[in-house]
Amino acid sequence: MAGLFVRVLRGHQWVYEKSGGVVGHRLLFGNPTLLLRTVGRKTGQARTSALTYAQDGTDYVVTASNGGSPRPPGWLANVKARPDCEIQVGRRRIPVTARATYPDDPDYARRWQLADKVNKGRYTQYQTMTERPIALVVLSPRT
Repeated sequence: MAGLFVRVLRGHQWVYEKSGGVVGHRLLFGNPTLLLRTVGRKTGQARTSALTYAQDGTDYVVTASNGGSPRPPGWLANVKARPDCEIQVGRRRIPVTARATYPDDPDYARRWQLADKVNKGRYTQYQTMTERPIALVVLSPRT
């Protein structure tokens, strides 16, 4: 079942990218989705991840849940190594600076609520599946 879900996610990302963002922003479960474009910290190659997001003022908040896996997603290490990256929201490309936050951050609980609500409670479920604290990554537009 997990393999099927991964293929669906990859298909969604492919449609989002190939359509230039015309299709994909709210395709999967109706959740708002952005494309996070990073550079691999080891390979130096461009990487793209489709992620559900919440908005917090002008910032975008994504969750490094990796479906509740004991290991965080690879993109988290990439944004920690190179925080200046790009997102695509629909057809708009936005240069951003990424900042990983954890439960000790004073805004974490509030942002967690925003992200979890957008994802219909799935992030709270994912947190019960792993012992690691799930990072929230704040993507702040650069001017």
